[in-house]
Amino acid sequence: MRTKIVSDERNLIDIIEKSNICFVSMVDEQGLPYVLPFNFGFKNNLIYLHSGNEGRKVDILKSNPNVCIAFSNSEELAYQDKDVACSHFMKYRSVLVYGKVKFIENKEDKIDALNIIMKHYTGREDYKYNDPAINNVLVFTVEAEKKTGKIMGY
Repeated sequence: MRTKIVSDERNLIDIIEKSNICFVSMVDEQGLPYVLPFNFGFKNNLIYLHSGNEGRKVDILKSNPNVCIAFSNSEELAYQDKDVACSHFMKYRSVLVYGKVKFIENKEDKIDALNIIMKHYTGREDYKYNDPAINNVLVFTVEAEKKTGKIMGY
C-alpha cells in the first residue's frame, strides 16, 4: 500500500477535527525534543490549547514558541495476507501542523478559547468559568502556518 499525500485544505481540517488528542512537539534550550499530548480545539486555522501555568512545557514554549503538532485518527490494523507478517500495516489519517505559540492573557479571550476546546469534545460552547479557574490555566493558540497530511489504507 502506498501512503497518499493530503493537500486539500478541507481534508486536512477534517482529519484535525476528527482527532481526539494532539501531540505538541517543542524543542528545549539544549536542543532536545519534548512531546506532550493535549486536548485541543480548532477554529479559523487556530489550534487552541491549555495547560497549567507552570512547568517544563511552559518554560520551553516561552523561550522557543515554534511547535509541530501531530494529529492522527482512524488507526486500524490491516493486512493483505493474514499469515504474512510483512503484509500487515496500520491504516491511518494524519496531519502535521507547524506554527508558533501565542499566549492568551485576556480573561474573556481565555473563556472564548476554552469554550472552543469544550465544543470540540461536547458540542457545546456555552460553559461558565469562575475566576480561580481562569487565573490558574494557561491558554494558548497556534496558528497553522503550514499543514501536511497523509492517509494510509483508506
